[in-house]
Amino acid sequence: MTIRFSSRVSAVTASSCALCVAGLLALGPAAVADEGGAGSGGADRARTAAGHRPSLLNRSGTQVRPREGAPRVPRLSALSWVIADADTGEVLAARNAHRKLPPASTLKTLFALTVLPTLPAGIRHTVDEEELAGIGPGSSMVGVAEDRTYRISDLWNGVFLNSGNDAVHVLAHLNGGWRTTAARMQAKARALGAHDTRVLSPDGYDTPGQVSSAFDLAVFGRAGLRNKEFARYCGTVEARFPARDGGSYAIRNTNRLLTGSDGVEPYPGLIGIKNGYTSQAGHTLVTAARKGGRTLVVTVMNPQYGGGFAVYEEARELLDWGFEAADRVDAVGSLDELRAKPRPGPEPVTAAAAPVAKPAHKGPGWAEAGMVAGAGIAGAGVMALTLRPARRRETED
Repeated sequence: MTIRFSSRVSAVTASSCALCVAGLLALGPAAVADEGGAGSGGADRARTAAGHRPSLLNRSGTQVRPREGAPRVPRLSALSWVIADADTGEVLAARNAHRKLPPASTLKTLFALTVLPTLPAGIRHTVDEEELAGIGPGSSMVGVAEDRTYRISDLWNGVFLNSGNDAVHVLAHLNGGWRTTAARMQAKARALGAHDTRVLSPDGYDTPGQVSSAFDLAVFGRAGLRNKEFARYCGTVEARFPARDGGSYAIRNTNRLLTGSDGVEPYPGLIGIKNGYTSQAGHTLVTAARKGGRTLVVTVMNPQYGGGFAVYEEARELLDWGFEAADRVDAVGSLDELRAKPRPGPEPVTAAAAPVAKPAHKGPGWAEAGMVAGAGIAGAGVMALTLRPARRRETED
């Protein structure tokens, strides 16, 4: 079937959800104090997983806790990077993990985590002119056309493979609007413990004040791997995209570690996730690979040397090091250490009186679920305000 949303419905949804999220953010857990921020050398204040020594992730420079026989951490040119075990969340090593930097299209990982659950893949939608308004000059595009009908899954292929900002704009419109989607992304980031991220443009387009960090992007990448749809899209090498004339054309994933394009050798066991580039962010990458039953997730932000493909080669070095060193280093922190913890509730009744079923899979905690659900539901009775997607500064994406 084809779905279309009236501008009045979108305005109500956008305004009410934006106001709800503002309230939720005010009530959400505060970011962990960092005396001076990343690069300050301040005292470690982050909460850590049980059994771990204090986190080193707030410290500047390269952080690693090698045991005897551990290989030397590679010296990279990236301003910031993180390598972590995707299953346990343990950070094996990092450099300037919480340094706030423009994320470019790696922010689409958070966009997908936020919006994927709200839009069934098989639904068809006919795009109108308003949904393609406000796309930044120089943006990467997959070729979404006005008056053309697409499946939601087509649009997600455009987001993950071609980094299409046009596809992001349409999906954001269906999610309640540009500003509402940004607010929901912000709430999602907070619930996941990603406190360095500030969302202003859901597609990752350079916008003054929009930042994330290697830590936060690793959190998003790890969370994405636990979502079957996310994992399928981010690991797709090639797909067909509907053309304006009713045909289709091939689109190919721009993550060169996955595809082996442009002379970059593909990495064995690579799962995918997301790469990005803007003139302000430089080249950014969140990626993951599996080897010998272990899955590692890596973030590399803005290499300073080596050209446009350095981000892939530096990620390769980190993955090689991580698979070799994983059992010979102690964690320097955890991707879970800033996640909101459920508040204690009343004592449960006895198991004999009311047995409690355990969840069938590892999923978000009640704090995360409450924040995201509240962002989508709680504003049904709020007065409607007219919201329009804001145009952003001209920059290459």
